[in-house]
Amino acid sequence: MLKLSGEALASESGGYDDAVVKGVASQIIQAKQMCDSGRLDVGIVIGGGNYWRGRTSERIDRVKADQIGMLATVMNCIYVSEIFRSEGMCTAVFSSFTCGSMTELFSKDRVNECFEQGKVVFFAGGTGHPYFSTDTGVVLRAVEMDAGIILLAKAVDGVYDSDPRLNKEASRYDVVSIQEVIDRKLAVMDLTASVMCMEHKIALAVFDLNRKNSIAQAMQGKISGTIVTV
Repeated sequence: MLKLSGEALASESGGYDDAVVKGVASQIIQAKQMCDSGRLDVGIVIGGGNYWRGRTSERIDRVKADQIGMLATVMNCIYVSEIFRSEGMCTAVFSSFTCGSMTELFSKDRVNECFEQGKVVFFAGGTGHPYFSTDTGVVLRAVEMDAGIILLAKAVDGVYDSDPRLNKEASRYDVVSIQEVIDRKLAVMDLTASVMCMEHKIALAVFDLNRKNSIAQAMQGKISGTIVTV
């Protein structure tokens, strides 16, 4: 299960950075081709931060703000899915709520059918409920789909003991336990998502999206970042 940051897919001038999205697609193609077992099931969750963050405005009710964020993730998944298709991959987009004919309503059985057909599956809409982030959404889908690991492709190259943007002396972990992440509030994921990972024993890998071939390498078990153990 791969989690992509919405902000990381955005260009500086607004909209999407097509080169970044195509780069992600090519890495997934590479990883699937190199998979020793002959089959690599890939599910993707994308944040909506390039459009909207739930707490952006104090004038908007939190429930409505979160609903806007959910729709942002749907737009991101549809767009990235189409770029993947243009690169030769078969894809499917499932959402946690009905979006007419634009997406399919999430069903574990239907997702497994898509995996059997070799499709890359996008999970849009988070959990479908306010007060839950896409962090919780990706863990929920990982649990439901029996994912082996959650890959977090971010704008930072791992987990640090403090914010590296504010502290030049911040130290990066090669390996850290999910319990320490929770105890020290290391902000890998939000608390709800972190606790779910601990309860369901789902490991995390945190790495830099912009590092060359970082996603393809992570899908082959070569993590150039931080492993979060359970």
